[in-house]
Amino acid sequence: MTNAYTWLKDAIIYQIYPQSFQDSNGDGIGDIQGIVRRLDYIKDLGADVIWLNPCFDSPFGDAGYDIRDFYKVASRYGNESDLIALFDAAHERGIRVVLDLVAGHTSMDHPWFLEEAADPHSPEANRYIWKDRNIDSEKGPTKENFLGNFFWYQPALNFGYAERTESWQDPVDAPGPMKNREELRKIMAYWFDRGCDGFRVDMAPSLIKGDSNDAPNSKSLAATQELWRENRAWLDANYPDKALIAEWSYPTRSIPAGFHLDFIMHFNAPGYHEMFFNGIGSIPDKGPCYFSRDGEGDLGVFRDEYHRQLEGTRGLGWVSLPVANHDFQRLHCGPRTNEELHCAWVFFMTQAGPPTIYYGEEIGMRYLEEAPTTEGSLLVGITAANAGTDLGERAGSRTPMQWDQTTNGGFSTAPAEDLYLMMDPDPNRPTVAEQEDDPGSLLNFVRSLIDLRKSHPALGSDGSHTILNPKDAPYPLLILRALGDERYLIALNPSQRKHSMELPLIGQFGDPLIQSGIEVSGEFDLKTITVAPFGYAILPMV
Repeated sequence: MTNAYTWLKDAIIYQIYPQSFQDSNGDGIGDIQGIVRRLDYIKDLGADVIWLNPCFDSPFGDAGYDIRDFYKVASRYGNESDLIALFDAAHERGIRVVLDLVAGHTSMDHPWFLEEAADPHSPEANRYIWKDRNIDSEKGPTKENFLGNFFWYQPALNFGYAERTESWQDPVDAPGPMKNREELRKIMAYWFDRGCDGFRVDMAPSLIKGDSNDAPNSKSLAATQELWRENRAWLDANYPDKALIAEWSYPTRSIPAGFHLDFIMHFNAPGYHEMFFNGIGSIPDKGPCYFSRDGEGDLGVFRDEYHRQLEGTRGLGWVSLPVANHDFQRLHCGPRTNEELHCAWVFFMTQAGPPTIYYGEEIGMRYLEEAPTTEGSLLVGITAANAGTDLGERAGSRTPMQWDQTTNGGFSTAPAEDLYLMMDPDPNRPTVAEQEDDPGSLLNFVRSLIDLRKSHPALGSDGSHTILNPKDAPYPLLILRALGDERYLIALNPSQRKHSMELPLIGQFGDPLIQSGIEVSGEFDLKTITVAPFGYAILPMV
């Protein structure tokens, strides 16, 4: 039996937002049978792990992140038999399926919440964090009565407080928190036994309260980590081939806590926005990003943080840099062109951890700023520092997959007004069908990069990763990947101006694995690398 640490090492993860991937029954919403129909496409892309956003029963106030029943598939997607059929069909193709576990909260419609709200003074009313148990009989429970975990209408499950400051706060070993710890394992075991290969845990650091995610030595963070170590020990003893993936975005905290993989993305550990989104589209903060055509970005934040996360997790688990996500902008946002996307993809597919690809990124689907707010997609600040602030519209990253130029892009036969979200109205929007037969398409370029990654171990998760740029010379980006005797220089220029850099490199370069706009000159032990605008190369060193 292959353990999860091992199979994740070589994984190409493909994230599917189920509402928007493929509608099989014509109701305008994607579903599980639609995903089954597209498994061959996913396999041909080169992905071998699917991660599904939540597919459990929900009133969909927050697109399924407000769960009403952890043991039931949402009817819009099908039923339990459909999900098991997906597990089986994926496994037949060598693809694993990871589900999304919302561990820290439920919907207000969950039977647990309704039962406790009906009798809040009962000693058994302890699954939730009740701040004030005197509920108005006419209004019902409000945000003054209970603690929300994201949106106010997502009541936080009670895993206790590491540091208690109020009488209504339970310690971590109180009956309610212990009941919820046991339930977490019951939920995971239920779906593992039906074929699920792992869980990506939503808001993984949010369970134990009285916590500061920015205080690495706090008692509360230690308690949160201990909770997940407990789950990992249970997993290793009972389901060693099943994966725990964190939405923590701080691998040096999540992976020692028992997770197999975590992401660096748009919150917690810095570096992601500084590379891809600052000053692009709807994120105008902190100056220009590195992957902007003006070539005025700073490489330092990403370099320092990425290497710190890699070194702090070496031998324990894996760090993934996702190509977009359902919670922030797509890579194709603002003014980015197809040339720029090709350059960025070389970067993503040659990093030191398993790549995670958000559906549609492989064809260059664009972020639609005009997409209407749907099912809680408008992200509004909830902390004291940003309370009430509009932090961005997420619907623009959740629009339907663009398969072809037939009705609704091949996503659904429903009337356009019934679609979960609008299609990209651009008549020249990219589609899978048009790119399949174009050797120069982004889709086929991504496939070739995946093939290269799988064929050359130094480009994979085991290879070392060193950014060679001096601190005062951010362009072009030069990265050395090495494993054993195998070494590759990755050269990238995401700007619209030609850039050169002189490097002392012992050895010669072989024929590029892939290249566009690269010149190499100089003596044996001193090379000048010149990269044209939006150019790139993977150069073997011999």
